[in-house]
Amino acid sequence: MFNDLPEEELRVYRSSQTCPEDFDSFWAQTLEESRRAGGEAVLERVSVGLETIDVYDVTFPGFDGNPVRAWVRTPKNPQGPLPAVVQYMGYGGGRGRPWENLFWASAGFAHFQMDTRGQGSGWSLGDTPDVAGASGPQVPGMMTKGITSKETYYYRRLFTDGVRAVDAARTLPLVDPARVAVTGGSQGGAVALAVAGLVNDLSAVGVTVPFLCDFPRATVITDAYPFREIADYLSTHRNEVEAVHETLRYFDGVNFAARSKHPAYFSVALMDLITPPSTVFAAFNAYAGEKEMKVWPYNGHEAGGPDDDHLVRQFLAQTIAEVAAR
Repeated sequence: MFNDLPEEELRVYRSSQTCPEDFDSFWAQTLEESRRAGGEAVLERVSVGLETIDVYDVTFPGFDGNPVRAWVRTPKNPQGPLPAVVQYMGYGGGRGRPWENLFWASAGFAHFQMDTRGQGSGWSLGDTPDVAGASGPQVPGMMTKGITSKETYYYRRLFTDGVRAVDAARTLPLVDPARVAVTGGSQGGAVALAVAGLVNDLSAVGVTVPFLCDFPRATVITDAYPFREIADYLSTHRNEVEAVHETLRYFDGVNFAARSKHPAYFSVALMDLITPPSTVFAAFNAYAGEKEMKVWPYNGHEAGGPDDDHLVRQFLAQTIAEVAAR
């Protein structure tokens, strides 16, 4: 059932989230430090018995130079560098098996599928530990890991990994560095949205039901996990409400959206309890670039599923072609 504002109100809804004065300098310093840590992407071809797709195992330097894993898939024996799609995974998921997720390579892209540090045991496999993980009390899950400080919060590391994945993809001989897009759903959409706000020269962005948006509202209007992890934490750490929300200002998709001017496709599901529609519209309405929104009125967190995949592919392919023609 519908569980949020009517669609006409969603279209004009604005988050109460505020942006810290040092938001840009915090992220600029974070990325500078991680890039300064050095390292380069290592690419190794793997044989998995596919007739039309080539697969490569990639390790690249992420946050603070920590090694992060990825799969790169391309059409068999590509002729020249390809447009690339960097994809980020949903909550609890990792990069999976090398023979999974063949959609983007089958559509003619170099597909860079980033693993998710410290996750990848919920619904697909992962191979990247969160070696820089913060200590301290937390609710099971990732949402409150290091949440008392912007320096130690888990998503500082994951968002930086996302940016460094774009950096790494652009160094690969298989990839045309001028034609790179990012995409993801739910948590993956949150990472894509953050990367879109931190990288100035992407070709396009595709986010479906993005998570981690509009924390002031999201943490109080749904009992669904993973947002519920923050409420669980604050129900016992009662004196940390202000400190936690201060940290979250640096990781809110609303603030990243306001900084991104790349063409973007969004989707939202009006029966979604996990990423409530108003939180998605909060990011969409704040988004500074050209944008379009697909509304799925009778869906939950699955949103458009394969229909979203098709629409994102169409949007990215058309937008990348237009950017390349300029």
